[in-house]
This record gives sequence, structure tokens and C-alpha cells, in this order.
Amino acid sequence: MTRRANPTLIGAFVVGALVLVFGAVFLLTGNQLFVRKERAVMHFSGSTYGLQVGAPVVFRGVRMGSVVSIGVTYDTRSDSFSIPVVADLERAVIRDVGGNTPANGDDLRIKALVDRGLRAQLSTQSLLTGQLYIDLDFRPGKPARTLGSLGKGVEIPTVSTTIQDLKNQLDGLDVRQLVDDVSAIAGSARALVAGPELKQAMADLARITGSIKHLSERLDKRIDPLADAAQATLGATRQAMDRVGTASDRVSGTAGRVSEASDRVTQVLAADSPLLRSIQQAADDLARTSQALRQATADDAPLRQNLEQTMHDLSRAARALRELADTLDRQPEVLVRGRPAAP
Repeated sequence: MTRRANPTLIGAFVVGALVLVFGAVFLLTGNQLFVRKERAVMHFSGSTYGLQVGAPVVFRGVRMGSVVSIGVTYDTRSDSFSIPVVADLERAVIRDVGGNTPANGDDLRIKALVDRGLRAQLSTQSLLTGQLYIDLDFRPGKPARTLGSLGKGVEIPTVSTTIQDLKNQLDGLDVRQLVDDVSAIAGSARALVAGPELKQAMADLARITGSIKHLSERLDKRIDPLADAAQATLGATRQAMDRVGTASDRVSGTAGRVSEASDRVTQVLAADSPLLRSIQQAADDLARTSQALRQATADDAPLRQNLEQTMHDLSRAARALRELADTLDRQPEVLVRGRPAAP
């Protein structure tokens, strides 16, 4: 006696399989399958190591979208490279950020936000893994970088981070030349103060002062008009002497300050200075972060093994669906009569 298949069970099995497939697709797309999105492009000039496809795009802690592609472009006019990062932004969040600003579309709303100072900047998600994300905020006072949308959506200008600005300043600073210049200035000032020319000038000034004093004593014995004229000349000479002494004191003070500045620069550039220790510590932290990232993406990492197991299960489910479809295509009466019993 042939056992008839239960159509209700077959239908329930098919519906369950479809629900599983749609559930897997829904989970893999991150609950963003039916969300309306707007595409935007951002050009970064520095290194984007740690920024991956799927990284979040955040506005003051609120996720606005995610990164969909990262590329490299070369500008022949300026002989420079740029990193265009394309992201999909949720239109509902863009509308909330824009407020009640009237606009004919989301493109105009994003442009209005850019005109108000909306800028993109790279930020660190975790110091352990070194992963980056894109931080959007209003930064109208910072210089922004724009290269055009290149047909990939609305362009959002980018600004560099504090670490990138510090790195650019250190790269453009010739520390050795600065130390040499300060040392040369200090040496010249010391040579000027301790040189024979200044000593000879001071000795000549002392002799001139003695001669003027002797002449003043002689003029005191002359007639009153001549004495008055001599007194005026003596006053002018004394003022000149005071100015010369003041200038000499200023030269000595300047030489001392230059010497102190040279000593400070030498201390800052010493092997055990806090600046060099901070730079070395930052390099060590970057090396440890890179090692942790390599371990997380290794072949035997738990994340990768779980992903492979999930793909294997999905493949088996798809294979079972194909076999069921082939059976129904060859024997449609199976839905009514059921599969014949094995002999």
C-alpha cells in the first residue's frame, strides 16, 4: 500500500526553508535590507590602515551608515595620491540631522550640511585591534580637503586628525638644522662677548672717560661761558656712555638667553627625553595592535572558523532545496501520491 504524502507537511517544510534563507540573508545584510540609503564619498590624504569595508559611519555616536568601498586615486596635476572612501548613509538619519531645513532631495540636504561645516574624520574604534571608523561632525573652523565626487555620490570634505597634523609637522621640521643654527648663534654671541674687540672698546671708552673728566676739571677753572659749553658737552658725552653701557648689558643678556635656549633644545632632543619616549611608546603600541589584528584574522581564528561553518550549513540547505526542486520537476505527482516506497 502506497503511503500518500502530506501536502501540509511539504508546504510547511518549503515555507520553513524559505524563512531560513530569508533570515540568513537578513542577518548577513545587518538588518539594512529595506533601509533607504544615500551614497557619499570622502577623500583622505593620509593612511587609512585599519579602515575596512563595513566600518561604521557615525555622527556624534549615532550610526548613519557604513563603508562600502575603499580605493586609491592618483592626481597627475598635483602628483599626489588620495584614498576615496565610499559610504552608504541612511536617508532617515540624514533627515534627522538636517532638521527642518527645506530641500528637494537628500542630495541637497547633504550639501546643506556640508555648507554648515559637516566634515569627516578618521577615528579609532579600539586601540587593541586598531580598527578605524569615520566620524562625522560639524567642524567649520578646520581646513577641509575636497577633490570632487568622481561620480560616486555627494562629496563630504575631510579633515586630518591631531596625530596626522603632528606627524606632518615633525616630518617637515629639520631638527638637526635647527639645533645647528641655535648652536651657531650661541657661539657667535659668546665670541662677541668674550672677543678682544669688545674688551678693546671698553678700554678705549675708559680712557676717553678719564680724558673727559680731566678736561672737565680744567674747564671748571675757565670763564663761565666756556665752562657752561663744556658742561653741556660733558652731559651729552655721559648720556652716550650710559647708552653704550645699556647696549652692552642687552648684548650680554641676549647671549645668555640664546645659550639657555640651546641648552633646552639639547635636553628636548636627548635620548631619554619625554618626547622621544612618547614617540617610542606610540610605535610599540602600534606594533602590538598590528600583531593582535594578524592573530584575529589568521586561518585558525575562531571568527573565521565560525564563518566557514555557517557557509557550509547554508550550502547544505541550498543543496537540499535544489534536490527537492529537481524531484518535483521530474515527478510532480509526488506532491499528491508521495514518494514511492523503496523496494
